[in-house]
Amino acid sequence: MRNIDLPTADAVTIAKAIRAQTVTATGVIEDTLTRIHHQDETLNCFTGILGEPAKGRARDIDRAIAQQRKVGLLTGVPFAVKNLYDVAGVTTLAGSKINQDNPPARFDATAIARLKQAGAVLIGTLNMDEYAYGFVTENSHYGETRNPHDLTRIAGGSSGGSAAAVAAGLVPIALGSDTNGSVRVPAALCGVLGFKPTYGRLSRAGIALFSSSLDHVGVFTRSVRDMASVFDFLQGEDDRDPVCTRHPPEPALPQINLGIRGLRIAVAAGYFQQGADPEALAAVETVAKALNAHASVQLPESQRARAAAYIITAAEGANRHISRLQTRPEDFDPATRDRFLAGALLPSPWYIQCQRFRRWYRDRIRNLFKHWDIILAPTTPCVAPPIGQERMVIAGEETLVRPNLGRFTQPLSFVGLPVLSVPVTATSTLPLGVQIIAAPYNESLILRVAALLEKEGIINITVPPTTE
Repeated sequence: MRNIDLPTADAVTIAKAIRAQTVTATGVIEDTLTRIHHQDETLNCFTGILGEPAKGRARDIDRAIAQQRKVGLLTGVPFAVKNLYDVAGVTTLAGSKINQDNPPARFDATAIARLKQAGAVLIGTLNMDEYAYGFVTENSHYGETRNPHDLTRIAGGSSGGSAAAVAAGLVPIALGSDTNGSVRVPAALCGVLGFKPTYGRLSRAGIALFSSSLDHVGVFTRSVRDMASVFDFLQGEDDRDPVCTRHPPEPALPQINLGIRGLRIAVAAGYFQQGADPEALAAVETVAKALNAHASVQLPESQRARAAAYIITAAEGANRHISRLQTRPEDFDPATRDRFLAGALLPSPWYIQCQRFRRWYRDRIRNLFKHWDIILAPTTPCVAPPIGQERMVIAGEETLVRPNLGRFTQPLSFVGLPVLSVPVTATSTLPLGVQIIAAPYNESLILRVAALLEKEGIINITVPPTTE
């Protein structure tokens, strides 16, 4: 389009161009739909395209601008959502075959409604692991989503369609969900920003939950400015979500350029330095050096936290789907079904003890943030594995792919910490992620650090030439 390269432009740039009438919202949406049509047959990010509603919304925006009416700060920006978000008039799949029989949603999820209020245009729904249980987005019902940086490799999961769509330049913003790492893992493997704010900070109303104790709304973008903007619009209490806190919204956008002078930054040691390829650890070192972070800190009992997160996830997920496991077991993705069946057999004292341990672990981790403002850790232990690969070798040891991609994300989700995964190119030229971690409700500190890394060129986000 004239004066703007949509596959690489960020949302703020697109919206400014539309408001300035350099481009039209209609042109942006039509071009976006064309690129999705040409590229998604290969990538398989989308499970549903909302072309006509999106074009209708774009025409309304162009009329409003021509009439000099006030429009939102994300006016005309296309976005897409993981298909576990309710979209009015669309059946919420949550990556499943069984949900195809459900009636269409009556209302938009709160997160979608808030982005629409800001002027953004919903363009479609995105592929995922069934019921958000997985790290690979190799869905037996809707196919695997391919990594835009290497089409033979996974996009990660469970929000793989969301990460790949942003990485490929199909949309500048996508929403996902994060239980044990389902935003950060695909963000790292696809080379984009993936943000999981504090548990309860963003409303989950209108989202098909997986594990209520651990589920978060998450966001994918290609710029820190976009991430701060989207986070600002998504904040705010919501009576439809009982865990959405009344913590006052804190504008992130004005603070991202404040710098990091005085921030106490350390690298997670021990568990977070084990079971990772050297290039994953090198990515953390690159970020630490840029931030002048020389200290290290131990996060106590992280291995046990990961184990407890597994048990809580399996138990709560199985309980949510127990009736369908009894009546329609053959309609589940086999990998999901097996994990749910195992979760249904867990003794209840195990679950209760895990929740008790969770409180203990939360208190110990929060105490660390009395001494540190930011902690750094790898996002994944390796670059994206090939599609269909069940085992991988990490640090010289063979291990299973599916359960181990989230080894560094699970202990942090377990206690609801805010975390941003930022992309750093690995030595193999495939992307890796580094987690920027802060105390609850300190998202603005994370975004300040990310803004500096972006300014210094440490964050490396590129739209692969093969997808342009």
